Amino acid sequence: MPNQRNHHLSIPQAAIIFLFTDRHCFRTAAGAPIFDNDWTNLMMFPKALTLGAAALFLTLQGPAYSGGPEFDPAPLATVAKAIESRLNTRIGVAVFDPASGLNWNYNGDDRFPMNSTMKAFACTALLERVDKKQTILDQRTIITGDMIVSYSPVTENHINTANMTLADHCEATITISDNTSANIILEELGGPNGVTTYMRSIGDDVTRLDRNEPSLNEGTPGDPRDTTTPVAAAQSLYKVLFSDELSASSRKQLMQWLEANKVGDATLRAGLPHDWRIADKTGAGAYGSRGNIAIIWPPNHTPVALAVYVTENEAEFQARNKAIAEIGAAFKASFE
Repeated sequence: MPNQRNHHLSIPQAAIIFLFTDRHCFRTAAGAPIFDNDWTNLMMFPKALTLGAAALFLTLQGPAYSGGPEFDPAPLATVAKAIESRLNTRIGVAVFDPASGLNWNYNGDDRFPMNSTMKAFACTALLERVDKKQTILDQRTIITGDMIVSYSPVTENHINTANMTLADHCEATITISDNTSANIILEELGGPNGVTTYMRSIGDDVTRLDRNEPSLNEGTPGDPRDTTTPVAAAQSLYKVLFSDELSASSRKQLMQWLEANKVGDATLRAGLPHDWRIADKTGAGAYGSRGNIAIIWPPNHTPVALAVYVTENEAEFQARNKAIAEIGAAFKASFE
C-alpha cells in the first residue's frame, strides 16, 4: 500500500508574487523565469515572503483574476485518496494558475514516469529552436524502416519517403502519440538530453529525459530517469504556453497541437463537461503508469494547468483511464 498523505488547504510559509506584463508573461523583476518546486498547498500569494536566505519581490500587473468560482481542493483530495486506496497505486496531482494565485497538489513533489507526456515538452524545445532560427518546421527527414518503433501509426505509412516535416512529426507525436515521430524530434534536439537542457533553461530543475521511445516507458520503481513531478509538469506546461519563453506564433502552434489531441478522450477529457476547453497530452507505460497534463479553462476563470500521474499498480489500462477521468470530474467539482 503506498504511503498516504493528507494535503490541506493552507497558506505556506514561502510564496512568490508574480510579475505580469501581460497575460502571456510571468518573470521575476530581474527577468529570470519563475519556477518553484517546493509549493505544496493552495497559495494566495502574500505581499512579500522570504525564500530561504533570499527575498524575491515581484508585482502583479495586467489582467488579474476577475472572480468566478473559488477553488475548493476537497473534491480533488478526496478522489485522489480514493484512487490511491482502490488501485493500490502511487498518485500525484498538481493544479497551478498564477493568474488567480492557485497552487495546490497531492503528492505533487513525488517523481513519476513521464511516458508520452514528455512529447509536449519535446515539441516545445523544438519550437524554441525554430524561434532561434536553428531549425525550421518545414525540414523533412527520410523515414527508413529501421527507424520505426512500436506504436507508430502515422510514420509507418511513410517509410522510405520524406513526406513528413518536423511540424508533421510534432502533430503526429502530440495528437496521435506516434513514437517514431517523437524519436525524430529528439534526434533534432541532439537526443533526449536536449529536452532536459531545455527544461533547465526555463527554470525546471526537476523534469528529465534520458532515453528514446520506447525505452523511456520502462518506469522501473525508484529509477529517476525519464521522470517529472506533477508540480514541475504543471508549472512548466503553464509557463511554455503563457509566458514569453516561446514566440507568440510558437505558443499558438503548440496550443493547437495540444487541443487537437486525439488519444485523450478516455482520461481528463472524459471527466470534464464537453463545453470546457482543454489542451492536453497523455502518456502510459509499464508498472501501471498513466499520466495526463493539461491546460483547462473553467468557466469564468483564467486557464489552469492540471497534471496527474499514477504508477506502481496492477490496474488494467481502462481502470487507470477511469481514475484519471475521475480526477477530471473532481477538478470540475473543485470549481463549483
